[in-house]
Amino acid sequence: MPALTTHLTIIRHAWAEDPGPGVDDFQRRLTKPGRKRFEKFVRRLGKVGMGFDLIATSPLIRCRETAEILATELDEGTPIVVVDALAPGSDWQTLVEWTISQDAARVAWVGHAPCVGRLAALTIGDGIAAIRMSKGAVASIRLDDGIGHPGELEWLATAAILES
Repeated sequence: MPALTTHLTIIRHAWAEDPGPGVDDFQRRLTKPGRKRFEKFVRRLGKVGMGFDLIATSPLIRCRETAEILATELDEGTPIVVVDALAPGSDWQTLVEWTISQDAARVAWVGHAPCVGRLAALTIGDGIAAIRMSKGAVASIRLDDGIGHPGELEWLATAAILES
């Protein structure tokens, strides 16, 4: 029997190149300052216990790069899996089913706004609300009855905590 997911962390990708004419949205990369800021933020979160058994990411490059920072900075060798359901227009039900099938207790989903805010709201049981998540924001959700059942938002952090 698969383990119940007890913690889901939903992350909006870090700061990426601006979209513009002739820029392929799929190919937008993280900026150097955005990468450094997110690395510092993740190191801080790692010191207070953030970690994962598995990281799922949107196929878009900026999300994959964000997932790589998570795996590297938390120094866990955490597997990263590209999951199409995290692409813009995310599919919550498919993500829930995929996550259940993974037999992992601590899972991260790396995606895009506004989808990540909607996914966070759905995961805590509110199908109407959305949670505003700035670039690089991290939401930790506790799921005592497993994913697919209403959870509890434990905390939401942004890199702005580094400036305080």
